[in-house]
Amino acid sequence: MTSLESSPVVHADVLAAANRLGDWPVRTPLLNFPALDAVCGGRVWLKPENLQHTGSFKFRGAMNRLLAIPPEGRRGGVVAYSSGNHAQGVARAAKLLGMPALIVMPSDAPKLKVERTRADGAEVVFYDRLTESRETIAARHAEVRGALIVPPFADPLIIAGQGTAGLEAVQDLAAKGETADLALTCCGGGGLSGGFAAGSQLPLVVVEPQGYDDVCQSLAAGHIIPVANPGPTRCDALQTLRMAEITFATLTHHGATGVAVSEAEVARAVAFAFRELKLVVEPGGAVTLAALLAGRVDVRGKTVIAILSGGNIDPQVMVDCLTEAGAL
Repeated sequence: MTSLESSPVVHADVLAAANRLGDWPVRTPLLNFPALDAVCGGRVWLKPENLQHTGSFKFRGAMNRLLAIPPEGRRGGVVAYSSGNHAQGVARAAKLLGMPALIVMPSDAPKLKVERTRADGAEVVFYDRLTESRETIAARHAEVRGALIVPPFADPLIIAGQGTAGLEAVQDLAAKGETADLALTCCGGGGLSGGFAAGSQLPLVVVEPQGYDDVCQSLAAGHIIPVANPGPTRCDALQTLRMAEITFATLTHHGATGVAVSEAEVARAVAFAFRELKLVVEPGGAVTLAALLAGRVDVRGKTVIAILSGGNIDPQVMVDCLTEAGAL
């Protein structure tokens, strides 16, 4: 294990990322809804990164990573691997900086995410997530192209870039004359969660779908535990099978804990966001809301920041969630 792999991302790293990023990301607002507060018994401030460029927080980390590449090193472009949101973030960042991009995506990636990735000029190569290694495929293409690999979460610059969402949240809450007791983040590989913990400096609860709650288990056990027997989940953005050393180190350093939510609870959250909050949120981006609505985290009498991490949902998935939640 190298020092880079095991050194946690800290607040100073997020401040540096914020300085590098400048006005490139959208400064998404903090939103409070009395209807949600009434259900939860606390004061909840949502950070809707579904309103970010490309519809998710992933643009922050991707842009921070690409901006850190010296201009003379950008000719070969970048290669990334992603189920969709990181793909779109890298594709958009590369387009804005005039760099070629190739994205390795699972063959079952949502059609909307594939189309949006291609729309930003990236080349897409598909793989089977159960039988092939996306890392191996990406490495092969990067070598041929002379490109830099931009991983979805196992990179300090990626994590620090995602952390600017947490930095903004506490700054904007302070401007309202309030402080938060804790934060909730959606979690796949832990890049957003680690960055948010570093950026916000708040006690953090990561939220994962049941069956893919390896980060929750790893934090509780004190060592990395991969996903065992992965099954289907509507949270396609959170199907990471193993967290990285750097995300484990970062979340451990900041004392994060975790909870898991069911598929039914996620469907209810997607439907609640759509009907009550007037927000379009994808399943993986709604797990924090699911945890709040289901009482998985006790926030009674507390002030909480919860991120909605993405809004790239296929229409049929939205219909399925609304139907399952009894909202149609």
